[in-house]
Amino acid sequence: MILVIGGGPAGLAAAVAIARNGQEVTILDSAPRAGGQYWRHRTRVDGYKSEKSAMYLQEVAQNPLIHFISGANVWSASRVKDGFAINYLVSGNELTVTAQKLILATGAFDRSLPFAGWDLPGVMTPGAAQSLLKGHGVLAGRRVIVAGTGPFLLPVATGIAAAGGTVVGLYEAQSPLRWALSPVALLLNPSKFAELLYYAKQVRKYRIRIQFGKGVTAFDTHSAVVSRLSSDLEVVAGSEEKIECDVVAVGWGFTPDVTLGGILGCAQKVDLDGTVIFNVDQNQRSSQKDIWIAGEATGIGGSDLALVEGEIAGLDCVGIGISPSLAFRKIRKTLFARALQKSYPVGNGWKKWSRNTTKICRCEEVSLQDIADSVTDLGAFDSRTAKLFTRAGMGLCQGRICSRNVSEIVAGLQGCQVSDNERIGYSNRPIATPISLGELSDGKSTK
Repeated sequence: MILVIGGGPAGLAAAVAIARNGQEVTILDSAPRAGGQYWRHRTRVDGYKSEKSAMYLQEVAQNPLIHFISGANVWSASRVKDGFAINYLVSGNELTVTAQKLILATGAFDRSLPFAGWDLPGVMTPGAAQSLLKGHGVLAGRRVIVAGTGPFLLPVATGIAAAGGTVVGLYEAQSPLRWALSPVALLLNPSKFAELLYYAKQVRKYRIRIQFGKGVTAFDTHSAVVSRLSSDLEVVAGSEEKIECDVVAVGWGFTPDVTLGGILGCAQKVDLDGTVIFNVDQNQRSSQKDIWIAGEATGIGGSDLALVEGEIAGLDCVGIGISPSLAFRKIRKTLFARALQKSYPVGNGWKKWSRNTTKICRCEEVSLQDIADSVTDLGAFDSRTAKLFTRAGMGLCQGRICSRNVSEIVAGLQGCQVSDNERIGYSNRPIATPISLGELSDGKSTK
């Protein structure tokens, strides 16, 4: 059996490539419907070039060689004699499936930075606001601020406005002039100009006010503090202003989900922006035999790159050669992904946004002062020691949100840089998704 884990663009492209070459494939996805975060909708997909999703979603639904299992949360995996044993949960029931070949398309999640009030109701990521809207038709609030950095802010803001919400402001921390750093990537991806024009029209249609070089640095449930920021995200003194709103949707790019591949021993590396990704070859093969990895887990690059990587992984998995045109498409999209990193960097100035009482780990309610005390008073010499002293990262999310922030804060207090080994360490965990003892003890069924 060929098993694809993840039903977003990369996973769907891989499955379609496999099925079109006459082989059966099964997709496990945690969402109730195929499409992942990018194509997550209740009915039809809306937005820029939304018709692109129709072919993939239709083929998954109609091709008898593709089996889609929704609501499947994979919590562990291991190599066995005849392939891989994948343990997952569906509606509280633990199941196991055995596959001879794996394609991991586990995607990414929003990266969050702490600020005063970020643990209050009304603060969420852009991805969360979009999920409410796409998946349930629910607006996050009546008056919403969208802030952070990256092109993802545009579809979130325009989607909220199109649904009847008021976007009080769209605050992009970086300057659009940074795109001048990547002229080759822009020239090789002319379709991106059309996408920019599309969103420019949407912004104008809904009268969304975009301001560059600004971000949300505090929130108090009724209003947000918006500050002018340097390119390193340091607050420009005296620039703070309060803006009334119900909700702030703040995101700072994405963090690849490398947990499952890490459990299986796939080699990882630290990307240019400090995120941990998988080391794969030109055909998306990982360091482990019979495991291919595609999409954001090999480097944040957006849906276009994910589709190409997924197709390459699917073709190589069934022994089909990669055409020069497909290989060149990957090169073009990869160059654009690198341009994104240059255009939307996340500097270290955010460390000064928090107050001593600000919760850095929201699960365990560990404050900035607690972390500082673990270093100055208890002698913590790295983030792992600081976490042991404070319990930061030991809550339900197992450090997915706070681990990078804790490491950066501890490194700052120590006057050093976070090592690659530490970054890889905090990005991995032995259990891919939480499972209760009750579910574990109920036994499991094997497919």
